[in-house]
Amino acid sequence: MADPIKKIELKDGTVRYRFVIDIGHDPETGKRKQQTCTFNTKTQAKSEYARIKHECDRGTYVRPHKLTVDEFLDEWLASATRDVEKATAANYRDALLPVRERCGKRLLQSLTETDVEKLVDWILTGARRRGGAPGTGLSVRSASLTLSKLRTALNVAVRRQLVVRNVAAFVTIPRAARKAEQETQAKRTPWTTEEVKTFLAGIREERLFSVMLLSLLGLRPAEVCGLRWIDVDFEAGTIAAGKNTRTLADGQVEEKGAKSAAGNRGLPGPGVVMAALKAFKTLQTTERLAAGDAYSASGYVLVDELGAPQRTDWLRRRAYELMEKVGVRGKGEVRLYDCRHSCLTFLGGAGVPDVVLAAWAGHADGGTLAKRVYIHPDMSHLRAATEQLDALLG
Repeated sequence: MADPIKKIELKDGTVRYRFVIDIGHDPETGKRKQQTCTFNTKTQAKSEYARIKHECDRGTYVRPHKLTVDEFLDEWLASATRDVEKATAANYRDALLPVRERCGKRLLQSLTETDVEKLVDWILTGARRRGGAPGTGLSVRSASLTLSKLRTALNVAVRRQLVVRNVAAFVTIPRAARKAEQETQAKRTPWTTEEVKTFLAGIREERLFSVMLLSLLGLRPAEVCGLRWIDVDFEAGTIAAGKNTRTLADGQVEEKGAKSAAGNRGLPGPGVVMAALKAFKTLQTTERLAAGDAYSASGYVLVDELGAPQRTDWLRRRAYELMEKVGVRGKGEVRLYDCRHSCLTFLGGAGVPDVVLAAWAGHADGGTLAKRVYIHPDMSHLRAATEQLDALLG
């Protein structure tokens, strides 16, 4: 067999050693693919030839290319978001923004494990661009989401033989960062029963009183925004929660149904909630008559004075304004979403069974997730437990 390593002499008299090797076939055209390699010494050339041939025989050879991280992520996102909801696709793209900013121009094959570790550290300390002071750190959850999506993308790169290995496979979030965030989350608690009562007493005459009651009934902000009057049955006293949601995706409103059958649930409406909704519907009728042709009869429960349906960001702003007006804990301490936590904590403390909690929350897990995520026992719940122990120990 002829020696595949050829000695060549350049114009300046420099000697090099070169070989041409088959590295498979193009999957689209079926044509044979070859690679040319040149080295300073014959020993280097022989070693590399043997390595490439061995990896080609095993089907693990990765051909050098100049694909950048940005270019690869474009390809991966196009494939990964083909069959997902618009909001999910937007979440994928947003999660990878720090990767693009930090490493996007790098060659994909030059990315190292150290690069990914530095990326994670930067996300936790200086990657924020909106939603707070620019240049500050993002949450551990954000860093975890970015790392997860990068890891998944690089798994595909390995499978497509674009990189030798997944350099994000063993990168983790620093333990200190996780501990600090857990301590912060432990300090953030939803409203107590007293705070709920104070808030409701203070907004009883406000236009959005019934809407705030829906949040405290356990509906997600997107479910409140997506609720329509046809979903409210005043005769039966029920609310079809989660049947339709209305949220933002890539800066545009997206309307869709519940993610799961459990999310599309009917809730019995407490008398105060149904009465407030009936009063709100009557008010909207008055507003429609006053506005005339300028009114938009959208059919949604949450609308402005001209009937236009509203988005979750609009609802949050109005909710925080009301919290500030009443003087209860608000933006920065309690999220609008925490109204859902307050509701489920109250129900859990009142002894509502786990399976009922799960059904109320719209979870299909039988109550495990609902209790772990939404239930926040406070001193009043602990005192109730003390009363039970008194009966046992006395």
